[in-house]
Amino acid sequence: MPQISSSTPLIGRDDELARLTGVLSRARGGVARAVLVAGDAGVGKTRVLDEVAGVASRAGMTVLAGHCVDLGDVGLPYLPFTEALGVLAADGRFAEVLAAHPVVERLLGGGADATRDVGGRLRLFEGIAGLLADAADIAPLLLVLEDLHWADQSSRDLLRFLLSRGILQRPAGGAPTHPLAVFASYRADDLHRRHPLRPLLAELVRLPSVERLELRPMPDPEVARLVRALGGAPLPDTTVRRIVERAEGNAFYAEELLAATDTEAGGVPSGLADVLLIRFEQLSDTAQQVLRTAAVAGRRVEHDLLRDAVGIPEDELESALRESVGRQLLVPGEGDTYAFRHALAREAVYADLLPGERARLHGGFARLLDGRGHRAEGAAERAHHYRESHDLAEALAASLEAANHAHRVGAPAEELRHLEAALDLWSAVDASARPAGEGVDRVTLTLRASAAAAHAGETHRAVSLARAALAGVGQDADSELAARVRYTLAGNLLGVDSLTAAFTYSSEALAMIPAEPPSRTWVWAAATHVLTARQVGENATALKVARQALRAAEELEVPDARADLLVSLATLEGGGRRTDEGRKRLKEARDIARGAGNALVELRALFNLAVGCYESGRLDECLPWLTEGLDRARRAGLLSSLYPLEMRYLRLLVLYTLGRWDECLRAARTDAEVLPAAGGYTAGPAWYVEIARGDLTAADRAAALLEQPFDWMATLVSGVVLTDAAAQRGEPEAAVARVRSSVEALTDEAGLVPDVTVRLAALALAAVADRAAERRLAGDETQARHWAQTATELRDLARATAAHGESGIPQGPEGQAWLARAEAEWVRAASGPDPEAWGRAVTAFGFGDVYERARCQLRFAEALLATDRREEAAVEARAARETAARLAATPLVEQLDALIRRGRLADTAPSDTRPTVLTAREEDVLRLLALGRSNRQIGEELFITGKTASVHVSNILAKLSATSRTEAVAIAYRQGLITPEPTGSGRG
Repeated sequence: MPQISSSTPLIGRDDELARLTGVLSRARGGVARAVLVAGDAGVGKTRVLDEVAGVASRAGMTVLAGHCVDLGDVGLPYLPFTEALGVLAADGRFAEVLAAHPVVERLLGGGADATRDVGGRLRLFEGIAGLLADAADIAPLLLVLEDLHWADQSSRDLLRFLLSRGILQRPAGGAPTHPLAVFASYRADDLHRRHPLRPLLAELVRLPSVERLELRPMPDPEVARLVRALGGAPLPDTTVRRIVERAEGNAFYAEELLAATDTEAGGVPSGLADVLLIRFEQLSDTAQQVLRTAAVAGRRVEHDLLRDAVGIPEDELESALRESVGRQLLVPGEGDTYAFRHALAREAVYADLLPGERARLHGGFARLLDGRGHRAEGAAERAHHYRESHDLAEALAASLEAANHAHRVGAPAEELRHLEAALDLWSAVDASARPAGEGVDRVTLTLRASAAAAHAGETHRAVSLARAALAGVGQDADSELAARVRYTLAGNLLGVDSLTAAFTYSSEALAMIPAEPPSRTWVWAAATHVLTARQVGENATALKVARQALRAAEELEVPDARADLLVSLATLEGGGRRTDEGRKRLKEARDIARGAGNALVELRALFNLAVGCYESGRLDECLPWLTEGLDRARRAGLLSSLYPLEMRYLRLLVLYTLGRWDECLRAARTDAEVLPAAGGYTAGPAWYVEIARGDLTAADRAAALLEQPFDWMATLVSGVVLTDAAAQRGEPEAAVARVRSSVEALTDEAGLVPDVTVRLAALALAAVADRAAERRLAGDETQARHWAQTATELRDLARATAAHGESGIPQGPEGQAWLARAEAEWVRAASGPDPEAWGRAVTAFGFGDVYERARCQLRFAEALLATDRREEAAVEARAARETAARLAATPLVEQLDALIRRGRLADTAPSDTRPTVLTAREEDVLRLLALGRSNRQIGEELFITGKTASVHVSNILAKLSATSRTEAVAIAYRQGLITPEPTGSGRG
């Protein structure tokens, strides 16, 4: 039987090993790095990491290893970090460092419970980062985290913090960091499209201090070398070839196939599970019993726990373990533990258990764990075993205990899963067997699950759970509980744009409890009612309730409610969040919420600070608030909740507006891998870029948003993209129809028209003005008047919206700029280009929207040319072209080049290597001849008289020896003097 162990030389991974040891070398020099090691199951990730860990140990580094465990839907918060830090705690060299970071004791089981807020989790994260950094300064560290595909959300959040903000970041000045490296592995073939690890990986690999290493299948010659090295004695070539063929580059397949070669002739299995079970069946009955029991425990099991679960004498157990280790199915680990050498081996053995056998063994482990005392950190494991053993009463109790533990350590996603597991079990457990205590009833647990879902960013799930809680509230229910259920549901409904329903429920909540004497419940009900009233246009009610509730919050000392009310008042009073007073209130609210540990209220304040800057045209001031807000959301695990989603959209919008288009596209690609489908609208500004660069397929992606359940922001984004795309294609009918349908869908129950209406109207007016000018030039006055009338309707809509925005006050610089463009387009549609109107539009977009300013400069230059202000037109056209070229806005560049050529605005004609007898002006005339233009139309487009155009046409016919316009065009095409004009190149 071949012996397979870590002492076997590592074969076929020279490049990967060199890369990882290079990272170790740089880490010892103070350049901290992280490597994400990816590969299919069995490809050799653990073997490579074991080899590298040996290199690190021999080089004087301390190796901390942690493993993630598959417990189905039940998570063990921070398990791999707990295991790794346990190694650190056992090393006396780090005693002082551990004492300096007492918050870490929460994970090691020796400290007090965490605070019940997100701030507590942040302190934990910062404490772990500080501990690792300080420990690395004592002795260089290698932190190895295996099987991230099984990591719980809290562990993923902690890893994100450590790599993005904690232990790998260089201080100002570029000084060295800490002598530290982090290697983390995961199964690439386990990451289905919605796997929760995918967004984290996409985020981490974009960090400058993180790299990805993929272990690909080994080449056949390397697999053959591996098989021969493992075989010990010489193997027949046919055996080696057969193993290589079946292994398909997977080292584990090769090892297992080789280990099974001494079975009966022809018994080599075709599937991995079969191979594993063949090796398993070669064990004695006692060893098989031990392995079956160990498989139920999980990947790793303590010796004492396994002994008690198997229930055989110690000497028999040791003999069975020795047999299993000898067959390389189990490997001994630290702390008197045993682990399956490969997770796949454990999975195969577990899957082979009979249902009754599986339930019996789970029950045994559950009772054994119970006998060791109800440790909070072990509750999730006990809940798992009790559930699989069908002991539902005990599973319910353990699930609630696990939920409490997840809440204490700041793991909202795990808290939600445990609470949902408890709710699923609730009706199946007799009332007399359910846990007793305050707050342990179905309604309260459902409401608590709704809060956890909202905190984890699962808004629709939060609504469903809150509705379930409402359905469970009886007529005799406590009025405060009934009110809490209603205002919680109201707040969740706002997140899914059910505004009228939200207002109804918040009104009911406020009516259920007296305002005097004030209570905390009334304050929060009032704060929620302010939000819902504001959303349905009841501003007077919102303002009145907000002022009353703020006084009550101050009297009762409820700081986070006070902060929430200050945010509402900042948007309701005076000039709103654009004013100095509004910003002052918002900053105060942010500080109060941060001090109270309420991340959601803090994010709301930061979002409104950012929006206030945007609405005021202070775009550069907007980005720092968004950066702060998204960083806060990332640390709190709230990136998918309402305000961070809108912050992501606004960040991309600011980058688009400032002309930082490549940066906008990169950020959008990152977000697409991180955000759920519900956040698809955040990519909108990237689609604006694509449309501006001539990629009209972005309209298809925008249209797809409208096929999903109604979402207000998705409808807004789709409206902008589809309207602009229709204008680019020269389809005024489609553009106008899109404006009307979008405005109708976005107008709320109170009849309030959305601010974006001004932008939509201006975009559609571009296509309408083009069509009106085209019909007027063709002499079709009836159609010209029709489109002029349509332009008037759009202009009036823009005027009304800009004068009375969503907040009831005139829109800020952005809205006024779009209105100026709408006014200029209206004049162009009604009577022709007006330099003064376009000059005002150019000035208005000077607040920072570089692309729209360039589009207006194009029209400004056209209007200046029409009034023979050639030098001014040249200045505007060249400036616009410079901007368009920098942005790679190809359609706009082509339009400007055509204008510069037609208007003779360039100092020299465009370079052209083709030999031609025509002058530059005659080439311009020839291009228009090819489009079927008359002399008068040529004169208007080239800003010359019709008579001059006629002279140029005669010269062209003579030079090309043509007898007619048609023949001249045909000759020009054959000689390559002209090419077809680009179509769909975009109209402003």
